Amino acid sequence: MRVAGIDCGTNSIRLLIADTQDGARDDGASVQGNVPGPARLTDVHREMRIVRLGQGVDATGLLAPEALERTFAAVEDYAATIQGLGAERVRFVATSATRDARNRDEFVKGIRSRLGVEPEVVPGREEAALSFAGAASVLPLRAAAPVVVVDLGGGSTEFVLGDADGVIAARSVDIGCVRLTERHLRSDPPTASEIAEAQDDVDRGIEEALAEVPLAAATAVIGVAGSITTITAHALALPSYQPERIHGSELALPQIEAACGSLLGMSREERTDLPYMHPGRADVIGAGALVWRRILERMVDLTGGRVATAITSEHDILDGIALSTLGRAAS
Repeated sequence: MRVAGIDCGTNSIRLLIADTQDGARDDGASVQGNVPGPARLTDVHREMRIVRLGQGVDATGLLAPEALERTFAAVEDYAATIQGLGAERVRFVATSATRDARNRDEFVKGIRSRLGVEPEVVPGREEAALSFAGAASVLPLRAAAPVVVVDLGGGSTEFVLGDADGVIAARSVDIGCVRLTERHLRSDPPTASEIAEAQDDVDRGIEEALAEVPLAAATAVIGVAGSITTITAHALALPSYQPERIHGSELALPQIEAACGSLLGMSREERTDLPYMHPGRADVIGAGALVWRRILERMVDLTGGRVATAITSEHDILDGIALSTLGRAAS
């Protein structure tokens, strides 16, 4: 079956069209090792656009008219691509910015009229579970070795502890890169006091996550989404954005933390000049770097140094959304 998933976040909107097939080999083993679920995806088309849907939502509680128009324009193009490539099942998922907006009905109506499917504004727990499913679909997990998947988005960050049997605990907290940039990091580059204020927000968010997610039980950390993949590209000093080198890379935490500090201290112009930096991410990557650095510092403390590296996955909630269409088809 050919399926399509759309992930509409605070900063970007992404489309995945993929063919699905059973994950079992002729010998009865799974092509994904111990990863739960029989299906896997073969990409047909992936696309991302920075639309900044969450522009100003943290302050106003409303989706701005110009942000809606940018998003609707992208969805019109995505609808044409989906039709042209013949996807049989489509699921559209919206996350943090839309959850927070009082005028989300206007958003839902606009997406429905352009795409022909009902957009879903999912709660944080479901967002977290979809992120875990997407990462787990391509990274083998051992049943007795829980890992934490961190999905660092524009409006929120999801913490998901799970293993090969699925999600153990999850929490979504409001410490996304767009939200923190708009709240705190207004200078270019940000000042020490702005960074300190933002870090206080991050620390509170991590404490919220810890109330439900036993992060100390993790044996490994997997980071997903654009901020983390871009930080990884910076840590690897890539000559361009190269997903094949970023995906599955496992780096020592001091190397990642140094890359985070470097990005946080740069001006927006300096970030824009980096060969792997999407221009729509340059103004918020500093906040993303601050969040990722602080999470990794806390993971070292919480695990007594057992977690000393982090893995980056290019596969995330978008893959989880596409995979989830199969369960709906079966039901």
